[in-house]
Amino acid sequence: MSRSVITFSKDNLDFSSTLNQRVNEYFRTRKISKHGNREMFIKTIFMFLLYFVPYLAILTETVTHPVLQIISVVIMSIGLSGIGLSVIHDANHGAYSKQKWANTLIGYSLNMVGANAFNWKIQHNVLHHTYTNVHDEDEDISPRGVLRMTPHSAWKPIHRYQYIYAWFLYGLMTIVWMVVKDFARLIKYQKNGLLKKHSGNATKEWIILIATKIIYISYIFILPVLLTDLSWWQVLIGITILHYLAGFMLAIIFQPAHVIDGTAYPLPNEDNMLENNWAIHQLHTTTNFGNDSRWFSWYVGGLNFQIEHHLFPNICHVHYRNIAAIVRKTTIDFGLPYKSCRTFLDALNGHAKLLRSLGRRPTTV
Repeated sequence: MSRSVITFSKDNLDFSSTLNQRVNEYFRTRKISKHGNREMFIKTIFMFLLYFVPYLAILTETVTHPVLQIISVVIMSIGLSGIGLSVIHDANHGAYSKQKWANTLIGYSLNMVGANAFNWKIQHNVLHHTYTNVHDEDEDISPRGVLRMTPHSAWKPIHRYQYIYAWFLYGLMTIVWMVVKDFARLIKYQKNGLLKKHSGNATKEWIILIATKIIYISYIFILPVLLTDLSWWQVLIGITILHYLAGFMLAIIFQPAHVIDGTAYPLPNEDNMLENNWAIHQLHTTTNFGNDSRWFSWYVGGLNFQIEHHLFPNICHVHYRNIAAIVRKTTIDFGLPYKSCRTFLDALNGHAKLLRSLGRRPTTV
């Protein structure tokens, strides 16, 4: 099924126009930008310091005790996931700054922490945000070997236990990105035409991918081996801990937003049209969680306001809390769902329930 021919219904467009009008009015009457502000700038500095200061402490042998070095790596992992959740995510959506060059510069810092910005933009911004929870379109729920994230994916006997082992696999997320996924995705997007469709130049993207991987490996692995008393295997263990913890934190934030008990997995009809228009589709496939916790919202880059993010991905996350009431009221006015879990733990529990449900053998396999 080709992504290019799947369309959304044109019904109930009044909801979209009313919501956009109300949100735009919020920014207009307060004379504030939809992009980042001082809070965003301070957070950016904080997250990058959280990542690089412990790294420099290890590299300069300011910390030499193994326990302190491990603590430094743990702090780096908190900074790494914070950079991904709170900084790079907004930049690659064009929401960090009204200046395109600033979004591009901050967005490409994703390459400096082991991943690839171009691949992320296609997989996340284009495929996930357009076709949220649509089988064979949203790569975030595509079959991943022993993980079954949608009822429309093939079932395997091992899936019975995914509600147990999935949590251990989540920590491998950034490791897989760094080592395998970025290369495989670029090959895939080149073959299926998505690279060209989104103004990508294959030669340029391959040069950027390989060059930035080399730079990353050089500072995260080669320099510590050359400049410290750590052996190569000790450095490798540190990198593994760094990425495993960061990958786990990223996964448990992103997964409950869409792969959660009560979510929808819409399929297009025989005319390749989805039942709802794009905005209402997002309401049926997206869930908020832990909105009452300000510190949690601060750290995860407002991604616990996932509904607001999906409806307005080009608005910086520092504004989500303030526009959430507008979004909720508009859904009520139009009799539409606004799915939300009171706490983050409730969301994780809902995710676990769906993993268990999807792991059961379907009546027809």
